[in-house]
Formats: sequence, C-alpha cells, structure tokens
Amino acid sequence: MKIHEYQGKDILRKYGVPTLKGTLAHTADEAVAAAEDLGYPCVIKAQIHAGGRGKGGGVKLAKNKAEAKEHADAILGMTLKTHQTGPEGQLVKKVLVESGCAIARELYVGVVLDRETSRVCVMASTEGGVEIEKVAEETPDKILKEWVDPTTGLMPFQARNLAFGLGLKGSEIKHAVKFFTALYAAYIGTDASLAEINPLVVTEGGEVIALDAKFNFDDNSLYRQKDVAEMRDPDEEDPRETKAKAFDLSYVALDGNIGCMVNGAGLAMATMDIIKHVGGEPANFLDVGGGADEAKVTAAFKIILEDPAVKAVFVNIFGGIAKCDVIADGVVAAARELGLEVPLIVRLEGTNVDQGKQILKDSGLKITPADDMLDGAKKAVAAAGAA
Repeated sequence: MKIHEYQGKDILRKYGVPTLKGTLAHTADEAVAAAEDLGYPCVIKAQIHAGGRGKGGGVKLAKNKAEAKEHADAILGMTLKTHQTGPEGQLVKKVLVESGCAIARELYVGVVLDRETSRVCVMASTEGGVEIEKVAEETPDKILKEWVDPTTGLMPFQARNLAFGLGLKGSEIKHAVKFFTALYAAYIGTDASLAEINPLVVTEGGEVIALDAKFNFDDNSLYRQKDVAEMRDPDEEDPRETKAKAFDLSYVALDGNIGCMVNGAGLAMATMDIIKHVGGEPANFLDVGGGADEAKVTAAFKIILEDPAVKAVFVNIFGGIAKCDVIADGVVAAARELGLEVPLIVRLEGTNVDQGKQILKDSGLKITPADDMLDGAKKAVAAAGAA
C-alpha cells in the first residue's frame, strides 16, 4: 500500500524525523490561505502516488499571494504525468502547501528490505533530487549502504558511517545520525516495505530535514497497523485492484490484452512468463488463491473483463486446495452471468480435474480446453491476435 507525501510526513513527525511545516489543501482558496499562514516563499506540491512530480509541473515555488493562487489553480485538477504514472497520468485532487527553506545540499536516504541478505538496508547518496534508479544504474558507487542486524537495530556507528560518507561535517553529522535513526524506527514501527526521502536536505543552518517522504507498506501487516490502513486513498488506486482487495484477490493491472486467472502467485508469474515467451502480452496478474470458491472466481472474471483491452482470457489452474470442479463451476457461472464474448481458454490439472473438465464440456459454452500451460498460452495468444 502507498500513501501520500503529507501522510508520510505525519508518520515521520511522530517518530521525531524533522520536516517542514505544511498544510493540506483541496481548493485554490484553501491553498492561498495556507500560504498566507505559512508565509513566503512557500511550495505548492501536488499529492499523488508517484514520484517525479516536479519534472511534471506538480511542484511550484510561490513568492507571494498571487503566485500561490496561480500555482494552486494550475496544479489542482491537472492530469499530472511523470515517469511513474505512465502516459495516462494521474488527476491531482489535493496539494500540500509547505514552508520554504534555505537549501545548502540535496541528498538521498532510503530504507528497504534487502531480500538477498534478509536484512533491512539503509541507503544514502549524495545524489539527492535525482531518480535513485538512475544513480544505481549509472553511478552505483555513489550509493552508500548499511545492513541492519534486526537484533540491534541501526547502530550509531552505522548512522555515522552514512553521515561521513555523505561528506557531512560538524553539527550536520549529529543531526544526520538522529535523522537516520528516527527514519529506521519509523520504517520498522509501521511495517513499511519502503521509506524514502528524496531529497533529504541540509539547510544553510546545518539542519537535516525531510523535504519529501515516500512510504510503501506490506499489505499483510495492515491488520495490525490500523492507523496506516486508514491512510489508503482509493482514488489513487486502479478501481479493479480495489475491488480485488475486497474479495481477497491479488490483482495487478498490466498493459497487455490476455487476461489471466491463476491460483498461486508462482504459477501466476509463470503463466505471464509463458505468455510473453510465445509472443503475447498479459493484461494482468491475478491470483485467486488456494481457497478459491465460485464467488471469488466470478468476481475475478468480472475484474478481468472490466479491462477493455482484454481480447482473450486464459484460466490456468493447478488444483490442490482449490479443486478443479469448484473452479470450473465458477468459470461457467461467471461466463453465463457476464455473457462472455471474448475467447476463453482453460487449462485444468490436479484435484478433481476430470470432474472439472466435464463441467466445462457440459456447459455448452465456447470454452477452449488446453492440454498444458504451453498449449494454453499458445491458444490464448492466437485467440487474442484473431480478436
């Protein structure tokens, strides 16, 4: 789950991470009132779940009331396009009005789980304000890393290593050590999967402040992070993904034209891979889970078919806990209810496979059976190409 910058900064302040004073605004009048209260110069920042907002025109400096009004009018209601929104962009419905500060340096710091070492990694770089992926690709030596022992947490010497590596001096080091320690605590305390500050700024007075805040959270932990769960903004999510969550389905929209319904995350990824291998493009990742029943299968079908780009549907089921006959009943019920018009290719294997295949055969629907994954993928790609 992702949250907005203003929400991330609320979390940071709770853990003692220095941020600038700011106010959320939903209208231009609210933004101007906030700017007048904060004083000038101030910054008007679009609030969407994407980075690169400044390059897209979503972050503007206001030096007076007229500029605050002008920038708020321009940003609110705009469709902001960045490298993370895709070409369709994202509608801006709110802005953060934030105090300005005298910036001496822009740095980067991020906290993320390193799955190779099974430890949290705190990263820092002198290349603040730049896409960290670009830094990692072009100048990886500029990224400093400290791996944290979960039994001790981030140690003072590790925080100092990062501060020294960033070229900080004097009181800046003391401020940075406190900053890194508090940021790590915020990451652990909220079950985050990513906590990123880009840029982290050093002011002319030597303070270290979070000028931005990006948090992602582990969905599996939200049951114990009620405050975080309440920060979810459905307006920033694909409506199909929101519906999928309501049915406990794992769904991610993609750019292809072959809808996929699979049980098991590993099999779902393999299914997308094999579709790509035979020249097709998956329209989604969709895992109905091991305990799929007729209602979940029907819901999954509806979500897949809400994508107008879908030209064929490939159902790939390996029945274990989820029995093939139950899946088949759900497929038939969904196809009848929705008046399925796109080609449907089904591969069943595992528990009660013969019963499942018979249900599909007796349904009278135009369902193309597949012998195996490769056969199903080829038939789905061919059907999508002919549609």
